[in-house]
Amino acid sequence: MNTADLGLPVDVPSTALFTDHYELTMLQAALKAGTADRRSVFEVFTRRLPEGRRYGVVAGTGRVLDAVENFRFDADVIGFLRERRVVDEETLQWLASYRFRGDIWGYPEGEVYFPGSPILRVEGSFAECVLLETVILSILNHDSAIAAAASRMASAAGERPLIEMGARRTHELAAVAASRAAYVGGFTTTSDLAAGFRYDIPTVGTSAHAFTLLHDNERDAFQAQVNSLGPGTTLLVDTYDVTEAVRTAVEVAGPELGAVRIDSGDLLLVAHRVRQQLDELGATKTKIVVTSDLDEYAIASLAAAPVDAYGVGTQLVTGSGHPTCSMVYKLVARAHSADPHAPLAAVAKKSVGGKSSVGGRKWAARRPDEHGVAEAEVIGTGPVPVELADHELLVELIKGGEVVAREPLDTVRDRHAAARARLPLSATQLSKGEAVIPTEYA
Repeated sequence: MNTADLGLPVDVPSTALFTDHYELTMLQAALKAGTADRRSVFEVFTRRLPEGRRYGVVAGTGRVLDAVENFRFDADVIGFLRERRVVDEETLQWLASYRFRGDIWGYPEGEVYFPGSPILRVEGSFAECVLLETVILSILNHDSAIAAAASRMASAAGERPLIEMGARRTHELAAVAASRAAYVGGFTTTSDLAAGFRYDIPTVGTSAHAFTLLHDNERDAFQAQVNSLGPGTTLLVDTYDVTEAVRTAVEVAGPELGAVRIDSGDLLLVAHRVRQQLDELGATKTKIVVTSDLDEYAIASLAAAPVDAYGVGTQLVTGSGHPTCSMVYKLVARAHSADPHAPLAAVAKKSVGGKSSVGGRKWAARRPDEHGVAEAEVIGTGPVPVELADHELLVELIKGGEVVAREPLDTVRDRHAAARARLPLSATQLSKGEAVIPTEYA
């Protein structure tokens, strides 16, 4: 059973305080001004990709849906806001009955995106939409950064599996979200049991150096592990001398030894030597797993090495140098009155320093070439051109406050693999460059 499909709440009473103070003070001012009920459209987008990246990956959408469902100002939360005098009593009364009853459209999770892509579109009254800004950005910025790093690593790894093992390198709750995002980006397993429990991601793990050091000698440690887990286990062979450890591992487990793990040294050189030694000892089917501060560049450098799987921690959960996507949440259209039938007018931030935005409620489509390969991200505010109607990207996620697009994580993972495959081949290059396709405004 995939528990993510059940829409289980996050492990806090409410997500309502995952927000910034000024969201509530804006709400109070809008209520007093009579503008809070004006129909509004907010969009999430990024003005640019992280330096050198050629595409982004949408991840965290499923978590956003959970967060919106659980955005409730319960008695304890209202009491905290009253005690701190964050907003006045009228605003507290409004918050006590808050439920998001608007609509949310977005790129389906796992899809790729580019500068300007309207990754998420939130529609409703100004009051109900503005409150969601921080929690939405918090989730999407984090998860999309991890998924983008994971996607690059998966491209570098080719068909070789990737193990997410970064829980000890980040906040304990962020680790669970990072594992989920890594799975979306192409990782196959995680070492984090909380992620396995919450999202049904396959979990793996055997032993660390501490287990070897616990025993009087390496042979005793290997024997204890094989006795417990069977000869198909993975033995860690770099606590002392790798050559001696490999010999001992095969003597203890036999040629059916599942794998050996190398966690230090010149991985390219050591992997070749270990493969040769394993083959000479008759353990021709024993696999080699490498860890040790890997990133996409290190993985790519091992493409010609006899490596069967990679374990990645620190670089993955920190976005491989880009821990955020710099996504923003901007008001792009609003009505001139609270009349639900009042037409929407485009609004936009006009400022210097590259922080301007494009107004209007947008659609997006990815135009393919004659071979079905993406050639442009097309964004517009008017009617969708007929030739792009079958290539629109936004799907309905929440309708009238109800989630309508929750889906299994494996579906999301498969979607990303397909979306990446439709990009030009240069998308998988690790050398720095611009976005692999241009953004055009219709």
